[in-house]
Amino acid sequence: MLADRLDRYIARNVLGAILVVQVVLLGLDLVITYINELNDVEGDYGALQVFLYLCMRLPWRFYQYAPVGVLIGALIGLGGMASSNELTVMRAAGRSLARILWGVMKPIILVVAVLLLIAEFVSPRTEQFASAWRLEQMQGKGAVLTQRGGWQREGDSFYRFGAIRADDTVLDLTRYRFEDQALREATAAERAIWEGDHWILENVRVTRIEDERTVVEQHDRLAWQTSMTPQQLNRLLRRIDSQAPSELWAYANYLQSQGLQATQPLLYFWQKMLLPLTLASLVLVAASFVFGPLRTVAAGTRVFYGVIVGLSFKYLQDLLAPASTVFGFSPAWAVLGPTLLCVALGFYLLRRSG
Repeated sequence: MLADRLDRYIARNVLGAILVVQVVLLGLDLVITYINELNDVEGDYGALQVFLYLCMRLPWRFYQYAPVGVLIGALIGLGGMASSNELTVMRAAGRSLARILWGVMKPIILVVAVLLLIAEFVSPRTEQFASAWRLEQMQGKGAVLTQRGGWQREGDSFYRFGAIRADDTVLDLTRYRFEDQALREATAAERAIWEGDHWILENVRVTRIEDERTVVEQHDRLAWQTSMTPQQLNRLLRRIDSQAPSELWAYANYLQSQGLQATQPLLYFWQKMLLPLTLASLVLVAASFVFGPLRTVAAGTRVFYGVIVGLSFKYLQDLLAPASTVFGFSPAWAVLGPTLLCVALGFYLLRRSG
């Protein structure tokens, strides 16, 4: 019974510190982003609309700041207990370091569950809705949802998409069809409209290459035979880091079925699915700072080192992401590498304190 009370006490302190850090990080981000966003005010998109747009994006920002928030929150929560000698009393009463760490990990399980639910069901939808709402405020109904553009291969055809609107209308579509590695047909359409279960191209120009001559045809409307759906095109043209794990997995499978590399969607998929290990490794590092060589330094110094570790973790993942494409190793290792490094660092520092 006493052990359970101590676990709850540790969990309450750590979870409270994590939530406070998250609120502070989100508040600072909201203020800074709001000031920057005021430069883009136009049409019906005024100061109030800027604030509402940023509020819609809070779930995604909450997810983005979670690793840093968990690391600094665990440092502050455990550090506060260490400064008041509560951890020392627990150790003197016979509570092992492993049991204290388990008490710290318990609230992280709750945090992970919330973050996975946000990543799968909340942030992808709020991000897409926020982008569409913002552009409609600025440009009116039917505004372009994204202007990133993109290329896609399907069978013997290569497609270039200019943009996609909030109503799933594709703008500026071009198709190049090859046979025996030779270009046989080029199709350019002003737009493609999804009509229930199929695509219709509008204002179409088809150029066929036959032997040594070309034949040009003009069509007002033309059926587009493709297996691609509006959902797949949205995955292609939307920001990939804001997509749900299920969407990333489906997109990666589609790319692989077309004989294409799926490194980028798989990278973000593994980042989201391996989040429990990532947060656990960062909490282990935070605990090693409190119980290890940094236990006698000021709390501010520990937080500073925690920020350095958090930034180093992020930059290492960012460096390994393109390396997985260049050197051909699995994107999962680009996520696992920094995580395992944090685990090794945490155990090393804890062992030195032992």
